[in-house]
Amino acid sequence: MTSASRGCTSCRSNSFERDAMSGHLCCTACGLFQEYDSYEPHLGGLNGPEGTFVRVGTAGTGTVYTYKQRKVFGAQTLIGELIDRLGLTDFRAEQVKTMVANITENEFGEGNWFPILIGACAYVVMRKDNKPLPIAEVASVICSDIYELGRMVTRVVDFLDLKGSEKFPEFDIVWSFERAVRKSSTLSSVESDTLEIMRKQGIFLIQCAVKWFLTTGRRPMPVVAAVLVLVAELNGVNMRIEDAAMVVHANVSTTRLRYREFLEKLVKVAQVLPWGEDVTVKNVVKSAPFVIEYMERKSMEMPDSKKRKKVDGVIGVDLGDVVSECLRKDVEYGTDGYGVEGDSNCFGVEQNGGIVRAGDDDDDSDRMKLSHECLSLMYTEFLDKMRHKNSTEGSTEIRGRKRTGFKHRECMDWWNGKSDLTKKLLLKQILEKDVGLDALPPSFVTGCKVYKKRIEKINAAKVRINRVMHPSRTDLGESCDSCSLDSVHAKKKRNRRQSNDIDWEDFIIETLLLHEVKEEEIEKGHYNTLLDLHVFNSGVLPEVLPWKAK
Repeated sequence: MTSASRGCTSCRSNSFERDAMSGHLCCTACGLFQEYDSYEPHLGGLNGPEGTFVRVGTAGTGTVYTYKQRKVFGAQTLIGELIDRLGLTDFRAEQVKTMVANITENEFGEGNWFPILIGACAYVVMRKDNKPLPIAEVASVICSDIYELGRMVTRVVDFLDLKGSEKFPEFDIVWSFERAVRKSSTLSSVESDTLEIMRKQGIFLIQCAVKWFLTTGRRPMPVVAAVLVLVAELNGVNMRIEDAAMVVHANVSTTRLRYREFLEKLVKVAQVLPWGEDVTVKNVVKSAPFVIEYMERKSMEMPDSKKRKKVDGVIGVDLGDVVSECLRKDVEYGTDGYGVEGDSNCFGVEQNGGIVRAGDDDDDSDRMKLSHECLSLMYTEFLDKMRHKNSTEGSTEIRGRKRTGFKHRECMDWWNGKSDLTKKLLLKQILEKDVGLDALPPSFVTGCKVYKKRIEKINAAKVRINRVMHPSRTDLGESCDSCSLDSVHAKKKRNRRQSNDIDWEDFIIETLLLHEVKEEEIEKGHYNTLLDLHVFNSGVLPEVLPWKAK
């Protein structure tokens, strides 16, 4: 029997005895082994023996996974979730995992930066395969800012050394349009044949937009949404701009602007039509079938250099068929199915009758002639049948404007779909095609207008300075000032500021002129740089101005 200074932890008894088997103290009253007496200190570092309750190098209860293993498992799970939300396959998920492992040296990662890295890798993987994702869509999935994601994409491309179009191709806007057609819920109920026609029409218009530089230096997805809306309207499908912008994750206001710009280009192309002067942005959709048909035919023409080459066995275009087909066109912008039959009968004459087909004349085989008698006969027959049509319908208008749309069946008649622009072409091939309009980049046109306006502001500022420095020439200065200001504020609306008011840009130009800044530098418009360089560092006005009147 022994006693201890501390009592039993259960009954507070001070009577203990040591167990013969374990050597631990045991209370004689309740039989409880005393824990404080069985403590054995363990010495050693990380490689020492295992503790009683803690296993060195592990965390948690009943697990043997290390921290790195848990981190890698969580990272791979997150990659799979984000790839599923992007709608990609398991093969793409493995490619993204491999790229992330290569970048992080198999460490993967945790934190807010890791989903951004996953999104950037997913974007790069799809871009390398010529099937790019909209970066705005990726940013919405990973809940990140589009600019932050763009910076991460740049870092990934630099790290992987993806230089050149072979390793990292340009953004494929044609693929983006095809993907938008497949994803659109509005087009899900459209028949497959009509959907295929819409796809070809969209590719044609997309590549026309590329030729007109509507995508140069701009985000491509608003152009895709604008073309999607136009193609849907041409085929009788009701689609709003908001719905199309939501499909491609584009800004609605930007999509509206691109849609209007595209309609403006169609208006310029429509000037070749007989009613081209009446076509505006508001009604160009009614004439869009004729405009697009004209663009398609122009794109199928051979270049002038190839036209001049005479190839044996090749017959020229049948002018009779062309004129006959044009006369069969609906008068009411595609709303009437009535056609002029038998217009090509007058073309069944021989060479002496007035028409010479290509290949019949040895002296001029590449030009076709049509006699005045044949044209007069065709026109008279056309007018007679139109009068008969108007009398049967009870209408006195030849070119009616009552209907606002065109039927789906008629829309199929004007689309041929044989142009090369209905297929994906290289940029060089697109620029070589003729679609009836050669436009300059909108940013270049806007820059030229701003540059011209800035020159006028400089001239007006010089006149104002001379008027102050030479009061004796006030009359001359006022007349020049009024003329200059009228040219500067031309094309302004009536309720805008008066022509004799000046704005902050005029004050800056005057200040720069007083500090002898060259006009060529002011015309470039870098006002902040010029102010820091010439105004805030000098502080002394010149005594004699180089342009001072003598």
